[in-house]
Amino acid sequence: MQLHIIILTLLVFLLIECNARTYESVWESLDTRSIPLWYDGAKIGIFVHWGVYSVPAYGGGKYTNSEWFWYYWKKEKNPEHVKFMKENYLSTFSYTEFAHNFKAELFDPKAWAELFEKSGAKYVVLTSKHHDGYTLWPSMYSFNWNSKHIGPRKDLVDESRQFKSDMYVLNKMLPEMYEIVKKYLPEILWVDGDWVANNSYFKATEFLGWLYNDSPVKDTVVVNDRWGTGTRCTHGDFFTCTNKFNPGELLPFKWENAISIDKHSWGYRRVADSTDYYTTTELVVIMVETVSCGGNVLINVGPTSDGRIEPIVEERLLELGRWLSINGEAIYNSIPWKYQNDTIGETWYTAGDSAVYAITLTWPSGNEFQLGSSAELLKKR
Repeated sequence: MQLHIIILTLLVFLLIECNARTYESVWESLDTRSIPLWYDGAKIGIFVHWGVYSVPAYGGGKYTNSEWFWYYWKKEKNPEHVKFMKENYLSTFSYTEFAHNFKAELFDPKAWAELFEKSGAKYVVLTSKHHDGYTLWPSMYSFNWNSKHIGPRKDLVDESRQFKSDMYVLNKMLPEMYEIVKKYLPEILWVDGDWVANNSYFKATEFLGWLYNDSPVKDTVVVNDRWGTGTRCTHGDFFTCTNKFNPGELLPFKWENAISIDKHSWGYRRVADSTDYYTTTELVVIMVETVSCGGNVLINVGPTSDGRIEPIVEERLLELGRWLSINGEAIYNSIPWKYQNDTIGETWYTAGDSAVYAITLTWPSGNEFQLGSSAELLKKR
């Protein structure tokens, strides 16, 4: 059983929002917690999938997610993956040997931070541990399978392996989660792997009770909704519900749309071509639709094993940042208006303290905009 943690590194300083309440370790109490204001105002984050799977960087056939390489090769025995390994590696080669080539020798955290800041993102979520269990920090609970002991020989920063009893939860998963919170003070804890067991098995409410009441980030941390079977779209500070969740309408809860610039994979793929990536226009459309409906958008990049972000991905982020440098007033700290989009044309609305913003995604025929939903505002003048 496994639940993987993803930790946030903030690009900006945050105001501490004091919260004097005490929460019991049951959903009825935990669900009453108000989401820290910084998260709703941020609107845009960067997701980073980076690990041992970035070395083979392969997605074959319909199994295009490179970050699941080990699973597709050994568990699913997908013919494309089996063929790839047979043609390129000795029969005795094991997945763990890929870690020796996960060197991150060109990793420049300052350059990453500058790029993400220029993209307009306000927070970054790093997969400090994916489902293969390799941690990007020197976890004392993942000896010799972490970035300090094998591979880069650096503390890159997350989570775990599979067990059939709660020994995994008690001796590995929870200790790693307490460890990463205390050591790195994340403002977001983004967990995954909820489909393999219920939240009682993962001791989710007990952990969240500590996180909200006694942890060093209790006033500012936010968590998603993947804490065990049945918790998606039900429990957590913000909901992710499904991958690439984008309902296209206003919802009664805070939610996040996690997408990857590579349409087919979260991790880096060497076989991807230019048509596999979202265009900047497509990213802007997704972002505007998401924010108009009250969501945040989390845009994923998959760096190479040596620590580079591919030029086409860098280009997309910089172009998105340029768009936001002009139109960010309608995005950051905005709230949904009473209408989310217009029935005439592809126009989406957001609202500020004293303004309503109409964001039109296509140029109108005849150079004339028709904003039917805005008629109500005009009549009041």
